This record gives sequence, C-alpha cells and structure tokens, in this order.
Amino acid sequence: MDSTSMPFQPHVLPALLLSIFQHLFAKGCWFLCSDYWDVLKEIRNLSRNAECSTRNGGGDSFGGNLSSHLRFSYFDHQNDSIEVPCGFLKKFPISDSDKIGMEKCESVVVVSAIFNEHDKIRQPRGLGSETLENVCFFMLIDDVTLKGLEYHGLISTYSSGYKIGVWRIVKVTKEDLYENPAMNGVIPKYLVHRLFPNSQFSVWIDAKLQLMVDPLLLIHSLVISQNADMAISKHPHFVHTMEEAMATARWKKWWDVNALKMQMETYCENGLQPWTSTKMPYSSDVPDSALILRKHGLRSNLFSCLIFNELEAFNPRDQLAFAFVRDHMNPKLKLNMFQVEVLEQVTVEYRHNLKPSDVSFAKKSSMTTKTIRAQPDLLDQNGSCSSKCQQYLATMWGSHQ
Repeated sequence: MDSTSMPFQPHVLPALLLSIFQHLFAKGCWFLCSDYWDVLKEIRNLSRNAECSTRNGGGDSFGGNLSSHLRFSYFDHQNDSIEVPCGFLKKFPISDSDKIGMEKCESVVVVSAIFNEHDKIRQPRGLGSETLENVCFFMLIDDVTLKGLEYHGLISTYSSGYKIGVWRIVKVTKEDLYENPAMNGVIPKYLVHRLFPNSQFSVWIDAKLQLMVDPLLLIHSLVISQNADMAISKHPHFVHTMEEAMATARWKKWWDVNALKMQMETYCENGLQPWTSTKMPYSSDVPDSALILRKHGLRSNLFSCLIFNELEAFNPRDQLAFAFVRDHMNPKLKLNMFQVEVLEQVTVEYRHNLKPSDVSFAKKSSMTTKTIRAQPDLLDQNGSCSSKCQQYLATMWGSHQ
C-alpha cells in the first residue's frame, strides 16, 4: 500500500502535524507541493546563518570511563568555556576519506548504523527532488556487515568507497571501540554532532526503520516549527523510568540485573523522580529512541554528551538515563516529545535479522557471564528496606502520603 492509499486518521495525530499531513495527503504527495519548497528555503537559510563548534580530545579510551561524581559535575553547564567530556578520547576508527566526507556535510544529515549484520539497508521513500542536494545520508557498518553486503553483491570488494542507494557506507573498525556492538551503535546515535561537526540538523534512525517522509519536512515540522532542540517519540507503553528498568530486567534486554539496580539507585540517590504533571512541558520520562531529530546547538549537544557518558558508565539502554539527564542538565533542553502515532505514520518498522552473527555477542556473554540477579536490599536497624528508590516507587505507585 503506498502513501496515497493509506487510511488517514487525523484523530491520532497531534496538531503540529495535522495541517501538513492533511495538505500533503490531499495533494497525493509528500513533496511536490509548495510546502516542500518553503521548508527547503528556510532550512538552507538557517544552515547558512548557524555557528557550529566542536572539541577534540586524545587519550587511551574512547569515552574516558568517568566516575559518577565527575559525570554529574558537568550537568550544570552555564559556562560554555568549560569543556564537557564527550567521547573521542580515542580516535574514531574510520578512513580519512570518510572522515572528510562527514565533515563536508553542512546542512542536514541522516544517520543510521548496522553492526553484526543485524538489519538490512532500507532506502528512504518520499524524498523531494532537491533533498539529496541538501541532505547527507550516512550508514555506519562493521566488518561483519560489510562481508554480508559483499556476499550478496551489493558492494564491490574492489571499490575504495561504498554507496547503496542514497546511503554512503562508512566502515567502522569496531574492534578499536567497545566489545558490545550495541554500545558502538550509541556513538553515532548520540555523538552525531561530533561525527558531523558542520551539520546543523540531524536525523538518527534505527536501521530497523524505513523512513517514509522527506527528512526536511520532518525537521521543519517537529523541530523548527516547535522551536525545539530535539524531537523524539514517547514510548508507546511506559511513562516512568522505573517501568522501563523493570521491563529491561524482565525481558532480559540487559543481562546484569544487579547493575541495573545499582544504576537506578544511583539516579534515585541523585534526584531521579517519577513522572508527574510538574515535569511538564516534558510529557513523559521514557522515549522511543528509534527516531531522534536534532537542531545542533548548546543544549542538544550538551544532552547528547551527558547521556553518552551515562551509557558508557552503565549500559547502552538509553531510555534508562534519558529522564535523569534531561531533568538535571542546565540549561534545560527544549524537547518535543511527539505521540507514537506520528512515528508510525512517518516510518515503517521491520524485524531484525536473525542469523548466528547477530547473536554472537549475546552468546559469548551468556557463556562467560550468566544473568546476574539483583542482590537483596540491606536492612536498616528497624528492619525496613533501605533501597534508595523506595520513595520513587511509592510515588510512582501512588502510595506515597
């Protein structure tokens, strides 16, 4: 079913997208309309007038493995002259030609990544006639994925550079980074402003998704028109961070349950609170981070650096650190958390590949380290539970008096 025959359900879309969706569906297109040209012109002007800076570091490890005290000390960032640690303490292992190509991307970049041949490369649909002249598409892959693409004849082993459809393929030597492929995927997901230092806007899209709407229209409607630093979908089921943490343990999305508990207690001890209406305009504490749209600048770059440091410290489950970083950083992030129905309208989700190479890391982990259960809470002298998250849970469950 193509976009012209899809059932249109205006009642499920927020007001910010309703008018543009109605207009485009009525025209039977996503981009052959005056809206596309107005958006293109505005984004070109914003990109020309924007200022962008980047900082580089050098060291023995990529992220620095910072202590909690040091990580949290950078959350209050009123003085921009103070450098915030932001990965790249070790060189990102790509070719010089790819690095130059990434630095040349000066307006909008769409970024995705596939490690361990976990997904297929899917081409975006609904692109405008000038979009490829104003938007860069980069897909980061590892050696395992590269060999799969070569085997299926999608790229040539004799080529010095790779391109599949709109995507420029960048090979990453993951052995020089993290053992966990998911953590390697965190680098382009949250440090996109470091990899593409001259881009003004970015779209991160998980490789399990296919983009169905021109990225210029998405950036304009979800970021620019909302005066937001970042746009991300709400989670379809959870509102509280602890709900996501419990689901992560229950469904074995991270094998070290005791480390999950320690992470949550670290955050509770340092001020993590469950979501309530007092957190508005933040409408949820849990995102669906498969699609992230950003306007690169002080606030969005700071958020990206801070959350990356948390993911390196604990685990690559970014939904667990999301609200803690967002609520404690200063200056505050201007965030547009849109309804999940919007994500479903602008993307199509596919299943991951199920091949032996996909589970190699999980298998290796399971053989060397079994699931680590959470240790029982210590009891104080009165015999009551001393967990640092008791007040959080009581508030979340509505039993706090």
